[in-house]
Amino acid sequence: MGILAIGGIKGGSGKTTLATNLAVMRSKNHKVLLVDADEQRSTSKWAAQRDVLGIPTDWSTIQLFGKTLHTQIQRLGADYDDVIIDVGGRDTTSQRSALAIADMYLMPFRPRSLDVWTLAEVKVLLSDMSPVNPSLQAYAILNQADSTGTDNQEATEILKECEEIRCLDMPITMRKAFGNAASNGLGVAEMNKRDLKAIQEMTVLYDFLYTKTI
Repeated sequence: MGILAIGGIKGGSGKTTLATNLAVMRSKNHKVLLVDADEQRSTSKWAAQRDVLGIPTDWSTIQLFGKTLHTQIQRLGADYDDVIIDVGGRDTTSQRSALAIADMYLMPFRPRSLDVWTLAEVKVLLSDMSPVNPSLQAYAILNQADSTGTDNQEATEILKECEEIRCLDMPITMRKAFGNAASNGLGVAEMNKRDLKAIQEMTVLYDFLYTKTI
């Protein structure tokens, strides 16, 4: 069982977008448990929209919160190939509990100063969790990035200076397809009107996480 936690310190960076799209892609050939550990419950609302629209779903979505999250995932996860956890954008008990058992920790950052400035808090979080889970692999990725690349370079350089995190050079750019898909309870790969660039960006990230790492 592979466990991927998607989180960070800053809200609004698109964690739910990455979690839901990765779940759609991974569930094509694997049994996936998608865990909503964010008090805003965005992932659960997305999953509910699928149910309302009668969209077939190949994975299970549940809500788990608090310090017992890791023990519940260890118990429930035995029935799944992969677990994807959306832990939200704050340093919560749920996020720390997820990081205690995760194999990978993916942190999306928008190329904006307020997002990148949270790196100091991220370092503290990773330092605190290192004794608990020394094998945790932490990755940063630019999300909602500038499609022209103008605002991305400076943010990438700052992220690469953080030794505790590997900055992935595979930005997910700001595209309407992600918002349109989310509002319909879909991943971009499921849209009738396919945005090939959006799909390609998610595929590059997916391949790195699940082909090269797990």
